[in-house]
Amino acid sequence: MNLKKYIAEVKDFPKKGILFKDITPLMSDGKAYQYAAQQFTNYAIEKQATIIVGPEARGFIFGCPVATNLGIGFSPVRKPGKLPREYISVAYDLEYGTNELCLHADAIKPNDRVLIIDDLLATGGTMEATVKLVEKLGGIVVGLAFLIELKGLRGRDKLKKYDILTLISYEEGE
Repeated sequence: MNLKKYIAEVKDFPKKGILFKDITPLMSDGKAYQYAAQQFTNYAIEKQATIIVGPEARGFIFGCPVATNLGIGFSPVRKPGKLPREYISVAYDLEYGTNELCLHADAIKPNDRVLIIDDLLATGGTMEATVKLVEKLGGIVVGLAFLIELKGLRGRDKLKKYDILTLISYEEGE
């Protein structure tokens, strides 16, 4: 299935000069959404994942169906102030400033085989921080899965030691 036809492009969003890739048309098409979830599920089976992790909020959208399909758990990675129990956190750099991601301290057990799923691989900062959280708890990152990869932003360079699946790739300027 050609998933690119389900991605809408929005010029100058969220700021001038950005060509935003809107995934909501894919999510609103049952067959396309199911197809994407099944591709991630197949990858999770191949990697023998025992738990799925996804950063908010779009990692939830694609990670939860995979966990449900496989009858395994899902652990959310959240921004500060969103997790109600003891958590660990990792700060990471943004273009201008820093951000922080958090994961419940009991979300991952040592040697859990973790597949991390998100909607977009751009600069790789969010995924790099998510990987650090998982590994801090003793999890083994068996793969990283993304609906979309923006190759021109070279996020893959930060994640070289991990196996990566992308369902849609855009070259620079595409």
